[in-house]
Amino acid sequence: MVLLLLVDLDPDLAALRPLGGFFVLRTAGEAAAATPGGPPTLAETYEKATADIDDNALTFRVETVAHRLRTRESRVAASIAHQALAARLWSSALGCAALYGRLPDLDPQLLRWDPAAVAPDDLWLTEPRPLPGNPGNAATLAAAVLRGHLAPLGEALRARYGLAAGLLWGNAGSALVGAARELDRWARGDGRGDVADRARALTAELFTHPLLKDTGTLTGTSFRRRSCCLYYRVPGGGVCGDCCFTRPPCSSPGAPSG
Repeated sequence: MVLLLLVDLDPDLAALRPLGGFFVLRTAGEAAAATPGGPPTLAETYEKATADIDDNALTFRVETVAHRLRTRESRVAASIAHQALAARLWSSALGCAALYGRLPDLDPQLLRWDPAAVAPDDLWLTEPRPLPGNPGNAATLAAAVLRGHLAPLGEALRARYGLAAGLLWGNAGSALVGAARELDRWARGDGRGDVADRARALTAELFTHPLLKDTGTLTGTSFRRRSCCLYYRVPGGGVCGDCCFTRPPCSSPGAPSG
């Protein structure tokens, strides 16, 4: 059980700003792109990608990541793109839970995403309103991020790029721990041990969730995952610090993973 001190959400979620770009959620008042004709909501993104409509933001993002990383393997780019978006979602949600003790409503219909941008300009909340009736506990975080976003996002990526479910949930676990680690570092450096303790406790409780509990081993803010995000297949890439491999494996292109 995590005891949270509830603080009112400010309209611009300003408490997230000192934590850095991955935590920031822009609001409609700051983003002209939140007007009609701007980038799509994440609800639209998931729906189009799952329906295999070619003209969708997720496919564009994967192609953009592939170009930036100079990889011809679309599934590698898809995995890296997935982990980056998972990190943005977890960072903003966990940051709010640890700092405010509550979450804004992160419904995919309220979150807009620019697939050509990078954090913090890629993601913003068109209507920053408190999630009614629920504090920022682990169950609320799981419902908002795991079920609300990462499940439909993973479904679309599995269907379109053939990524293994284990790899995708491993990405989700890795992204969560990365957010927790950065939040812990900032909080302890700023004399906010209470925030650091809440972030650690929430993360540990989240890893008891059925979708995350088998993704790896969590020790404090250290994590060893049981899958690989495929970054080693990027030209010049290697294994990540939490990878199941200690060195890049020898495998042929197209080999299964996850």
